[in-house]
Amino acid sequence: MGSRPDFGYVAKLMGDPSRAAMLDALLGLDGLPATELSKKANISLQTASGHLSKLVEGNLLCVEKHGRHRYFRLANADVARALETLTVIAPPTQIRSLKDSSRAEKIKIARTCYDHLAGKLGVRLTEAFMEKEYLIEDQDNFLVTDKGEKFFYEFDIDLQALKQKRRAFARKCLDWSERRYHLAGALGNAVLVRLLEQHWVEKLPDRAVKITKKGEAGLYKTLAIDASQL
Repeated sequence: MGSRPDFGYVAKLMGDPSRAAMLDALLGLDGLPATELSKKANISLQTASGHLSKLVEGNLLCVEKHGRHRYFRLANADVARALETLTVIAPPTQIRSLKDSSRAEKIKIARTCYDHLAGKLGVRLTEAFMEKEYLIEDQDNFLVTDKGEKFFYEFDIDLQALKQKRRAFARKCLDWSERRYHLAGALGNAVLVRLLEQHWVEKLPDRAVKITKKGEAGLYKTLAIDASQL
């Protein structure tokens, strides 16, 4: 065993622009086929397949087979967290088209960050939890208060089941576009799942998330969040 981790190897894998574009596209739970990832990176399918093989060999991606189709995903939450951290210190990519501009605006408002909610909505939701004293900050994590336990129970989120999962419960994740924290971890994922189940939000392409009309009313009634201000 070496004296230190070879993070240069991982950095080299991530550093290629085409591979970086594909990793960014996969910064969510939804897997994508090689054909779709080649379009995201604006490269040929043959070239994309070579890059994807390297990312799988480097344990950054995993591949799932469904019949004749293969779908690529981030290997685990550790890879997602590393990418999240890099987005905070990385410069923004250049906007080259109206499509790029539209996508950038949508993901700044609301997006998935691996398995939880990010962007203006993710940050505002977390701040609302703290304003209502459902959550309090504790170094790198959030703590659920007694008021919070009652709220999340009524919101149909089983906190005890979440705490038994082998992962962080309520982690603070620094939002790269807002430069403030949003809720991650098992609780962050559970909140996103409930919002989707209640049809308060809908997933869009490229990890963007849309607040529905039902969601606008629900967020305002439940947490005094004015979606028009996001």
